[in-house]
Amino acid sequence: MKILLADDHALFRDGMRYVLQKLDEQITIVEAGNFPGALDAAKNNPDLDLALLDLSMPGSEGAASVKLFHTQYPDVPVVVVSGTDQRDDIEKVMNSGAMGFISKMSSGQDMVHALRLILDGGVYLPPQLLVQALGQVREDKRSWRTNEYGLTVRQMDVLRQLATGLSNKDIGQSIGLAEGTVKIHVAAIFQTLRVNKRVEAVQMALRLGLLTENSSSS
Repeated sequence: MKILLADDHALFRDGMRYVLQKLDEQITIVEAGNFPGALDAAKNNPDLDLALLDLSMPGSEGAASVKLFHTQYPDVPVVVVSGTDQRDDIEKVMNSGAMGFISKMSSGQDMVHALRLILDGGVYLPPQLLVQALGQVREDKRSWRTNEYGLTVRQMDVLRQLATGLSNKDIGQSIGLAEGTVKIHVAAIFQTLRVNKRVEAVQMALRLGLLTENSSSS
């Protein structure tokens, strides 16, 4: 496994190396101290499995830089690592291609869980950020009514599309949502159903009777 760790604080990178080594015994960590360095590192390491990007490192323009990285290296999952959990642009970051948003105040155990989830194809937002992000999603009030399992009408829409095997982007196009908004709903579905993978979400939904076999292609 090879991971890009881009952050301008050497002390944070030292701590993250210890955390990342828990993911894989033979992990390779490529480091960068600024955004241009992150782009160069990705160019020189085409076999990256994951990229951790700080939003406020030198050369970074926040969500715009996340989008640039994702555009140039679309096959590398991007995780934004932020020094605060009070950001107003979470949806913008997720729309820019990020698959996760992790607070630097998270514990090492939470970071490992989040990164494993993302490496398995999932989406991650810390619970407090997920609540904040959902509060920023502008939808009609009907979408906030929850069923007995705590899923909203809109999340059920996303779950049904997810069961057909569509990507987040295709789900958004199908039901008229931005890709970042779909990612936020997927993260909420995972948290509510207590699963870590898309296939597990579908299996759990079938078990609970939220979906029928005919609605799933899994």
